[in-house]
Amino acid sequence: MVAVNPEGTIVQVNSQTEHLFGYTQGELIGQKVEMLVPVSVRGRHDQHRVRFHGQPQTRRMGAALDLRGRRKDGSEFPVEISLSPLKTEGGMVVLSAIRDITDRKRIEEELRKAHEELSARKDRELWEQRNRLALIVDSSQDAIIGKDLNGIITHWNKGAEQVYGYTAREVIGRSISILAPEDRHDEIPDILAKIRVGQRVDFFETVRVRNDGQRLNVSISVSPIRDSSGEIVGASAIARDVTAQKRSEELLRQAQKMEAVGRLAGGVAHDFNNILGIVTSCCELLRSRTPSEGASQYIENIQEASKRGSALTRQLLAFSRRQMTLQPRLLDLNDSLKEVVKLLRPLMGDDVQVTLRQGTESAIIEADPSQLDQVIMNIAVNARDAMPKGGKLILETSIQEFDSALAERHPPLKPGRHVLLAISDTGIGMDPVTMSKIFDPFFTTKEIGRGTGLGLATVYGIVKHAAGHILVYSEVGRGTTFKIYLPAADHKLGFTPKPGVEALPPKAQGETVLLVEDDALMRSVTRQMLEDHGYRVLDAEDGNAALERLHANGEVQLVLTDVVMRGMSGPELATRIVSAYPSTKILFMSGYTGELLDQAEGLKSGIPLLEKPFTRAALLNTMYSALH
Repeated sequence: MVAVNPEGTIVQVNSQTEHLFGYTQGELIGQKVEMLVPVSVRGRHDQHRVRFHGQPQTRRMGAALDLRGRRKDGSEFPVEISLSPLKTEGGMVVLSAIRDITDRKRIEEELRKAHEELSARKDRELWEQRNRLALIVDSSQDAIIGKDLNGIITHWNKGAEQVYGYTAREVIGRSISILAPEDRHDEIPDILAKIRVGQRVDFFETVRVRNDGQRLNVSISVSPIRDSSGEIVGASAIARDVTAQKRSEELLRQAQKMEAVGRLAGGVAHDFNNILGIVTSCCELLRSRTPSEGASQYIENIQEASKRGSALTRQLLAFSRRQMTLQPRLLDLNDSLKEVVKLLRPLMGDDVQVTLRQGTESAIIEADPSQLDQVIMNIAVNARDAMPKGGKLILETSIQEFDSALAERHPPLKPGRHVLLAISDTGIGMDPVTMSKIFDPFFTTKEIGRGTGLGLATVYGIVKHAAGHILVYSEVGRGTTFKIYLPAADHKLGFTPKPGVEALPPKAQGETVLLVEDDALMRSVTRQMLEDHGYRVLDAEDGNAALERLHANGEVQLVLTDVVMRGMSGPELATRIVSAYPSTKILFMSGYTGELLDQAEGLKSGIPLLEKPFTRAALLNTMYSALH
């Protein structure tokens, strides 16, 4: 990923660019992008770049262009490049996604040579070359799929197994449409219609579905297959999983958006502060020179409005991370919460119960106490509005050890020891659309005059400024939990605490586990961790499907189920399982905290709860304890 400004200067690259071209980030940023282009075409590239900036438009991967990149050592390699123009405060930036297609070119060349050799040789040589061709195809990490003109799968390589999760035995003889989501079923007939008349479908990006229900972003090309007489008898498709690349592009766009809004907010706040300073000073001078009682009331109104404006600018500055009065220091979050709770109880009202649960003796972090208080207050105010008939606000602390695998699933979270502050309410909850926008500046669900839309944006800015991470779990009618992870700072007090127990339990001996999780990606990742440790895993997307799997598969040693699911909840499912299969163990998992679930779901004591996000070691150790 390479971002280039209108002058052709590189302004940002990702770590994969360093690996691909051999330069460090420092060697690239500030240099002309032509340094990554072969010397023979640099002159023409400058003209192409100027024309693109004159008429910018998105160019997707696979634009049928023969492009090459140049490494630091002078070597060249074939590439595919997509171009995406992005408007920023400093002008248009072109975001280039560069893919090394050396392996694909090699495979295509090998396939071409093998086809020529197959045409020239007879029985024995033909058989040998077919084996060689099969080895070449199976060595590719891309999915290479053969199908007839009706879309029936005839060939399925190892790469296809890895990308889509089906084995060759499971799919050969079935329609290729099993890979298309319901909203894209019309794509495959259109592609086959083009193949029948000899057209090639060059690389295009679309969505496909894995065996476990997970949706993938893929880049696909499809070519006709001809027999010895030249008649079209089928199609060959090459697909590459680009889900991670799309996620990186989206994260970069989101980061750029937040950065641009932050710069704007910070600039406005500084200018507005100067104006408010003048207004406040003039009010003080006017008060000393105006004896009229009526005028005094107006002056007080002006001063009160100025105070409200100052509070708003402080929120803007906190969001933009340009507030210069930060005073971070070492503090114990447990002690801080005891004082904050005293302020929260009158703020929340008599009909809201405020509970503090400290899951660790000490929770040492490095933060600005006033900003930490602001984070808690902003979330608490929203929680109060979400509980118009009263309820419960729960603050919990604990220590979390994150491994690299879990950190990769929740970027930009880093591995290591963290202090967790969980703030939960039993309010009305949020739907997915609302939850996706809650940290956007000026987004609010409150009526006009009751909210600025900066409360949670400020929370986001403060947490990120403290090198922390924030996750949100919520469903309509189920309440909301904010989980704030801040780097532990015990080592700055002169001692290093013992790390949490991360040793893995003994390998499973084929015990059967039923995994019930409505999030397809979470279900896929959890299943992989369990299978790698020796468990036999059945999975289901909801309670009804889980009961069907239980009835069809007989003995299951343990059911690992999410608590909050659409339709039948985890506790309801557990009740029915215990009644029908009393020997089956139950283990709950949830993004909500145990304290909140005890209130909202009425979980039975004795059933353990695994809180999300969890590490591989936490999952396997909890599973082992539940089974033994």
